[in-house]
Amino acid sequence: MKYFTKEVRIALVAIIGVVILFFGLNFLKGQSLFASDNIYIVEFNNAEGLTGAAPIYADGYRIGTILDAKYDYDRHVIIARADVDKALHLPVGTTAEISSDLMGNSRVNLLLAGSPDNLLRPGDVIKGIASEGAMGEVKAMIPAVEKMLPKLDSILASLNSLLGDPALAGTLHNAETVSQNLTVTTMQINKMLAELNERIPGLAEKADATLANTEKLTGNLAALDLAGTMSKVDKTLANVEKLTNSLNSREGSVGLLLHDPALYNNMTATMQAADSLLIDLKAHPKRYVHFSLFGRKDK
Repeated sequence: MKYFTKEVRIALVAIIGVVILFFGLNFLKGQSLFASDNIYIVEFNNAEGLTGAAPIYADGYRIGTILDAKYDYDRHVIIARADVDKALHLPVGTTAEISSDLMGNSRVNLLLAGSPDNLLRPGDVIKGIASEGAMGEVKAMIPAVEKMLPKLDSILASLNSLLGDPALAGTLHNAETVSQNLTVTTMQINKMLAELNERIPGLAEKADATLANTEKLTGNLAALDLAGTMSKVDKTLANVEKLTNSLNSREGSVGLLLHDPALYNNMTATMQAADSLLIDLKAHPKRYVHFSLFGRKDK
């Protein structure tokens, strides 16, 4: 135990801490701790903010990490080392694309070529291209947004003018009043429907009674001797027709009375004579009436 002195223990703890720190940093960078991955060289003309520990994706799945990136001052390119899962075989012609999200985080997307027969070997160079990604889409929208700004400003001005119009407040107040009236009307309709539901049984009974009376009336009408009644009506009409014919005929007393002009003339002369007699009677009543209180005749 004399070999594990205090100084040795401190040294061992320090070494273990350094090892843990090394593997911890590699783990945070996304590098494999125990498996050996394939290293490829990716060259970019524009790094678009690419830094070490940037994730590498293929078809949306993370398959590696960018170990580091440096600038080649002679060739004016950015050279990055890509640590890719050795289980992934990269066909010749595969390219790497840098894309950025709205937060400015960069990632590398491997665009795999279509031929799996000819493969890249670890250490080969992959051509890199830069993609504007989400930020590029935002930049493309800027001109359209700039054209829309005057229209938006006009719309906002019109909206402010509308909101400041006192008529709008009056309209909203009227709408509130209408809503209250509709609420009251709905309550009244519900009450009326409830009362109607209560009265429906009585109305149904009355309707049944009315139908029964109607059936009874129909039965009574069916029981009437309509044929006999119509026969009597026909006889009455025949008698009326006979009377009319007698009146229109010049034969018989009634016909002569209605159609003989001499009778009319005689009646007219008689009425004139009667009228003259009445006038004379009024003018000389003593000629026709002899009256005495004591029974004597007036000479």
